[in-house]
Amino acid sequence: MEKETLAAICALPNDWHGAGTVSDVVLVAIARRCAEGLTHSVETGTGRTTLLLSHLSRDHTVFTKQDRGNGDSLDRVRASWLLAPDVVRFVEGPTQITVPRHAFAERFEFAMLDGPHAFPFPYVEYCYIYPHIAPEGLLVVDDVQIPTIRVMVDILRQDPMWRLLEVVGQTAFLQRTDA
Repeated sequence: MEKETLAAICALPNDWHGAGTVSDVVLVAIARRCAEGLTHSVETGTGRTTLLLSHLSRDHTVFTKQDRGNGDSLDRVRASWLLAPDVVRFVEGPTQITVPRHAFAERFEFAMLDGPHAFPFPYVEYCYIYPHIAPEGLLVVDDVQIPTIRVMVDILRQDPMWRLLEVVGQTAFLQRTDA
């Protein structure tokens, strides 16, 4: 990935869309950890991470809802000149419906949970996505400052399937083990 592309994505303001965004340091950490490129990646929610992952992955799936008039994140991502649209597939709708119904065919090297944050939605997303994360793959969980998400990450840290690599800002990076 070109440094100019990462810089352009980081230059977008934190209020680029109304649903909130990860910090620049998290974007840089994702770019660093995925510098060799990804074959398959997935995320819940959409925003600057989608723009970034469209340049890091050859096949990126995004579970998101249409939030026109209430954040406008999907419309802004789709309209951005920074999106590499040929590698991104948007699955629209509430993640608690779309993720469980999705027929996953790929093994992901990267998965990011940053969709709806209210309990139990991150847990539902995790439950259906984690079986498809390849050993050595990354699970990135945003907004660990929210108590229910922090508890989920605390539980995963104790699970032999996961190794906590780092927490950058309010985002946890875990790596799937062979367990």
